[in-house]
Amino acid sequence: MNSVQIRSAERALSVGTWLIVGGAMLFSILTVTPLMERHSPKGWEWTAPILPLVVDAAVVIVVRLDSVLAALGGDGGRWPIALRWMTGCMTLALNIADSALKKDLVGVAVHSVAPLLLIVTAETGLAYRRAITTARTAREAQQLAERRERERAAEERREAAERRRREEREHAALLAREQRQHEASLAREQTAREEAARREERERAEAKERAEREDRERREAERERRERERERTERETAQRQELEAREREARERREREREQQRAERERQALLSAGPAEERQEEPMARATVRAAWEAGLSIRQAAELCGWSVGWVTARYQEHRDTTPAAVPDLEGATA
Repeated sequence: MNSVQIRSAERALSVGTWLIVGGAMLFSILTVTPLMERHSPKGWEWTAPILPLVVDAAVVIVVRLDSVLAALGGDGGRWPIALRWMTGCMTLALNIADSALKKDLVGVAVHSVAPLLLIVTAETGLAYRRAITTARTAREAQQLAERRERERAAEERREAAERRRREEREHAALLAREQRQHEASLAREQTAREEAARREERERAEAKERAEREDRERREAERERRERERERTERETAQRQELEAREREARERREREREQQRAERERQALLSAGPAEERQEEPMARATVRAAWEAGLSIRQAAELCGWSVGWVTARYQEHRDTTPAAVPDLEGATA
């Protein structure tokens, strides 16, 4: 019987036990409650269901804990047995009391079925669970013994295989040692021949390396000479370009000085002409206003020099301020 079948049997036992317990509890409550109502003090009839509920709760505790202890293979001692029989007898007495008081033997027999079935089911379920636990323990012990036997057999096979591999390794090591000794003797002869060949090769390599080193030194000297020649050429070119740049700057500076002197002469000529007797041509007037603005003259003085209106001159001054705002100071107050 495998573990699946054992679990199925336990479920069937548990379901059947609880169905019997539930039916017996319901039947007991319905049977005992009227009896307790008749024997309760007036006004306390509502307490009638309490006693059957308490007794049935004790039955549930006994059945549940007995099943747990049986599954664990434990034994609760004498008190669980006393509680189990006491609750069973109480349930039996309460169920047949009403019929016994009426001297109804048929009623006693009928009402004793459920309590007796509950008592026998509790004892039988406990016995079944203990038997199942014993069988499971025995099966687990058997499986453990079989597993240990298989492990021991596997260990013996591993040890035998290990011994066989060790013997094979030792034999292989012996053969390898003899082979190495033979190969060592051959290697010594080969080494002597190779050493002579290496000496000859090394001498040829040293001679080739000397020739290459001399060639590299010659090429390096030639490269350094070309590098020095290039640096000298670049230095002369840089000096020549610097000299040309200085000459060009000197020419540009002289040109700017001549241009400034010419502009200054023109401005002095325009300013020294005095107030215009008639309005100048616009290009001439613009040049005069420009010269007055650069000389720091007021707008009115500039208007007198060119012969144009103050408004026109003011507009030209504003143009000069917009194009060169930081060139001259603000002359707005000079118009007053």
